[in-house]
Parts: sequence; C-alpha cells; structure tokens
Amino acid sequence: MSRNETPAPAPDPVRDRLAGRIRAMIDAGVDGDPAPFDALALDLFAWQYEKNAAYRQFCDAKRLDPGVVSHYREIPAFPTDAFKTAVVTSFPIEEAVMAQLTSGTTAIRRGQIFRDALGRELVLAANRTMTAAWLFPDFAQGQRCRILILAPSPEMAPSMGMAIGMEETRRAFGTPDSRFLLDYSGLDIKALVAALEESEASGVPVAMIGSTSAFVFFFNACKARGMRFRLPAGSRIGDGGGYRGRFGELTQDDYFRLAEEVLGIPASHCVNVLGMAETATNYFDDTLRAALQGRGTTRRRIPPPWARVEAVGLDDLAPLPPGEVGLLRHYDVVNLPTVLAVQTDNLGYTGADGSFQIVGRAKVVDGKVQPLPSERVVGPMGDKRIFRFLEAYVNFSIRFKMGLARARQPSPANDARPMTPPVCPCDQLTEEVLANPVPRPEASAAERSPG
Repeated sequence: MSRNETPAPAPDPVRDRLAGRIRAMIDAGVDGDPAPFDALALDLFAWQYEKNAAYRQFCDAKRLDPGVVSHYREIPAFPTDAFKTAVVTSFPIEEAVMAQLTSGTTAIRRGQIFRDALGRELVLAANRTMTAAWLFPDFAQGQRCRILILAPSPEMAPSMGMAIGMEETRRAFGTPDSRFLLDYSGLDIKALVAALEESEASGVPVAMIGSTSAFVFFFNACKARGMRFRLPAGSRIGDGGGYRGRFGELTQDDYFRLAEEVLGIPASHCVNVLGMAETATNYFDDTLRAALQGRGTTRRRIPPPWARVEAVGLDDLAPLPPGEVGLLRHYDVVNLPTVLAVQTDNLGYTGADGSFQIVGRAKVVDGKVQPLPSERVVGPMGDKRIFRFLEAYVNFSIRFKMGLARARQPSPANDARPMTPPVCPCDQLTEEVLANPVPRPEASAAERSPG
C-alpha cells in the first residue's frame, strides 16, 4: 500500500447492514416511507455507542445507553461545540477520506468533521436526492442545465462543505459549460454577464447557485449600474447560507424583489439551502416544488424520511410543541460515520407537518441561552478566518469589477470603459486567499477532497 493510500476498512457486518438500510431510504426518495426511521435510528445509536469513544463518553455522562433508550428522541444529542474539542468518528480516523470544517461560531476554534469512504458515499447520495427533489423537481431523469456557481471550488476551499456540495451539484445536474465563477482574482463578472446574456438570447434556462451574500452584492451592483436581465422561464437560484434574519441590509422579501428585478427570477424559483458540516443532509426550501405542484407559495424546510428535526427548550432541552421557538436538534441516519443526533445552537421552530424554520443563532448571556437570536452577522461561508477573508474577497471583487462593467444601455463615456481584471489593493486579503491555510491536524492525514 502506498503512503497516501487509505487503508481498507476492517470488515464490519453490522455497519454494512446499517448502510444498506440507509441506502434503501435514500433510494426511495423524499416521498419514501418514513416508518423505518425509528427502528433504524435505535440500531444505529447502539452501533455508534459501541464504536465512537467520544460519543460513548458523552452518553455515559448522561447515563443514557442503548439499554435504556427506547425512542429516537431519547438518543443523546451531541452538541456542535463538542466537535471542536474531539475527533468524533465511528470508524478508525486513518480511514478518513473527507474532512469539513465545523459550522459553529460560538467557540474560538473550529473542529473538523471526518467521513470515511462509506460516509462520503452516503452523504453525497443523500444530497443528490435532496437537490433533485427541491432544486430540480421539474427535471426528468438525467436532465441537465447550465449551472453558474458564485462560490469557491473545492480546489480553493477543500474543507468548505458549500464548495464540496456545489461541485457535486455541478457533476450531477450541470451541462459541460457549467462552471465555478470564483477564482483567485475574485468573481468572474465578465463571464457571468456573458452567460446571462447568452441565456436571454437562446431562451435556455440557467441555474445559479452560490452563497447568499454573493447574490446580494451582485444584485445591488447590477441595480446601481442599471443592469437587468430577463432570464428564461425555468431559470432558478439556489443560495446557501440560511436565512438567519437579514442579508446584510436586506430583508428576505427585499432579496426576492431584487432577484426578480435584476434577473427576472420569481421568488418561487429562489430556493435557499441550509447545511451544516455536523449533519449530513442539506435542507432546501420547498417553494419551487410547491409552485410546480400547485400548492401556492409556501416556504418550508421538510426533512426527508431519513432525518428528523426537533425544537427543544432553552433550559431543559425537552421537546417543544410545533410553533414554539427553541434550539434545533437534528437526527440524521446518514450520519453513520459520526453521530446521528446533533444538538445545534440554532434557534428555530417546527411545524405540525415535521417541517422547520431557523430564526437565528442562539445568543448566550451570562451562560444562559436567550430566546432572541444573536445579532452577530455570520457569513454563509462560515466564521473561520480564511473563510471570512474569502467571503470579503468575493464581495470586494463584485463591487470592484461591477464598477468597471458596462451598463446594458451605456452612455458613450461608459461604453469606452474596458472590463478588465481588478488589481486588488488589499494585499493581506489576497495573500490569505491564495495561501488557503486549511487546518490539517495530525488526525486528518488521510484527508482528501472529493474528486
């Protein structure tokens, strides 16, 4: 075996049977039977309790083990902050092939979420299924479209879950001319504008995916320059980062209004995606699928059959009734290589139909969680220093390059202005992005970006 090869996993018939049951639920799709979840969750908990030392220690401290737990809601939920101080895997760490930075922002340091080859296979399969159901619900099997990605590629940010997920979306649903539009010089505004104009002229819809903040900056820059597009019906936006109150200076309704004004894309075709490294499954707004099915303009996040989301009390962490705001807790059997129950610091509420909404991150005052969300702004690319720089760089490049872009009906003076790459005056910012210092602890020697 070469030095860089990942060792073959030791045989584990129990794990293989669990994985088969998980695959069956994923293969059945978002409309599949949810009934197998309860028994599968308990069986998975028993296996993770045995195999995952950090999680077993956590469960033992709570005096909860497979012998006393009889319902998935009783399974101890591992807090997201604990991922920052421990390697939380149900497999030998030397078998890791995938690592993502944790999404939490309340601690000083961030950890990594590791997955082995089986875990990587399952998480990508689950999210292909979710993407097909919620972002491309009108696509026939194998149908593709041009995808324009306003986010870094996995080569730029190998530990960013958003980058990994968008590359998988490009591979699974994109035509050959789909591409990432962000490189080390910032967002390629010239290529983006050309692609939008080509879509207008050809009548072929496009899908635009990326961080919510990148869309906000692009919309505002277009509006300031008088640039508007009328993209063909069926064009859509998938933005990631989660609606946690406001998008900078925008409300959610402002964002939808700008998407229609600038691109001609209605709110029904603006699909937000919420993902966390600690949980395997990404959650999508159901608005596009609902519109296609004639169910109006609802905007819910509906867990698939293989997952559940609950709101729990701020003080006692007891399950709350639908509509009551609490801390969101995720149960996801696709988290086979880590822990299936995760306690987040996100505030939100559930609906009677099992859907949920997030309202913000919890604010802690004097060690006590507050019922109102924190006002601290956290970008969709995360709170790690390199990712804050990267997001700032994306938004800076949009402002700078759009300042050089020609309006669509320019004056003679503007028409003469060339669209040239920017010369970024922010030397420190450029160096941070180019260096891309993704943390690689000794435990992650086997880490590889998917590809």
